[in-house]
Amino acid sequence: MEALLVSTGVVALAEIGDKTQLLAFILAARFKRPWPIIWGILAATLLNHALAGAVGAWLTSLVSPQVLRWVLGLSFIAMAAWTLVPDKMDDDDSDARSAQRLGVFGATFVAFFLAEMGDKTQIATVAMAARYAEAFLVVAGTTLGMMLANVPAVLIGDKLAHKLPIRLVHGIAALIFAVLGVATLLGAGASLGF
Repeated sequence: MEALLVSTGVVALAEIGDKTQLLAFILAARFKRPWPIIWGILAATLLNHALAGAVGAWLTSLVSPQVLRWVLGLSFIAMAAWTLVPDKMDDDDSDARSAQRLGVFGATFVAFFLAEMGDKTQIATVAMAARYAEAFLVVAGTTLGMMLANVPAVLIGDKLAHKLPIRLVHGIAALIFAVLGVATLLGAGASLGF
């Protein structure tokens, strides 16, 4: 249960102000069709995070527990620093062209899947799947966290973005990543074998 809750909370906080949340705002403003956008976000996130969870689970079988502890601890600390850097999105017309070819769901799916490649939430999914060794719960949690952050962005749009203290939310997410990193380095995962 810890894997699910931590994954949900960390990703939901890290996602606020992230480029994929900005993408959700842009798609909602352009297409004005929330449900195909929400379903596209869900499908893209499930596929992307399932792949990331599989990589995290695979990493645990590749390296020794001691090496894994250091890699994960330092990765969480790096994620804390990265979370403090706000994302920006280029505003171009490629989303509108994609929607004409793929429909709103397809354009959202492709845009979100590609935007998540190498994103901090994807890397966090890899690290948490390796940390908790419960890839299914981690993927469920990170997907839920993405949806908690992005569904309101789609439904409410720009009105919500200006009311959230983005720096504070990023600071809280960074603190959680830093605590996970330090705890991992200090041996908090000993019961899990690392």
